[in-house]
Amino acid sequence: MTEPLVITRITHSCHLIQIGGLTVLTDPWFSQRTFYHPGEPIALQPEALPHLDAVVISHEHYDHCDLDAFSRYPRKDVPLLVAGPVLKKARKAGFSHVRALEPWQSARVGDLTISAAPGKHGVYEVTYVIGSGGRSVYFAGDTLLIPELHTLTDRYGPLDVALLPVNGLHTRIPRSKQVVMNAEEAAELTATLRPKLAIPQHYAFTGGTIGDTLFLKSDKDPTLFVDAVHRLVPDVPVKVINPGEPLTITP
Repeated sequence: MTEPLVITRITHSCHLIQIGGLTVLTDPWFSQRTFYHPGEPIALQPEALPHLDAVVISHEHYDHCDLDAFSRYPRKDVPLLVAGPVLKKARKAGFSHVRALEPWQSARVGDLTISAAPGKHGVYEVTYVIGSGGRSVYFAGDTLLIPELHTLTDRYGPLDVALLPVNGLHTRIPRSKQVVMNAEEAAELTATLRPKLAIPQHYAFTGGTIGDTLFLKSDKDPTLFVDAVHRLVPDVPVKVINPGEPLTITP
């Protein structure tokens, strides 16, 4: 019997993915700083997390790599699969089982297969295809849409879930520059990948009144993605998950 696939949104791009009876945490973020606010509740703190079988970290930005807070998680030997620049930071935070993956490299962690795929952002980033028990999830961090992502199903087969950033974040200084895919681009990728379910992430983030006025610009409404997918590929369902809300995907 196939184990249920369960996605629980913690906040932003931080999720618990229960797949093949194992649990993976994505891009840990459990705190706030000036100009860095999730814009939504943080559903769990590290001390309340369940047993984790692996953690994936797409890049070193604080809102995806909150290692100071995540170091409160009691198991420092939990396997971390990370983008290269995160390696030293994770070891410095006390984690002992850390491995950097380059795009198209894969690692086995028990019955999990974690494969890194390319990403493009303001800093070096990788994204991940996570598989176990005949199920697979694509976790896109907060990448831009790049051509390589259209090849994911050719390389890894059909996807059960795609977790895609949708806010089209722009930095205003020194000039306007897009650093995250927007709703239309995420819908375009959904149309190529054709997952059984698409889930938006990375949309509520805010730099606060000053940050959003002076430094950042983004779309905070996930229904822009929902509408775009319904228009481009209406047979692929979309679900917006509230923090703390577990979503069970059955075969």
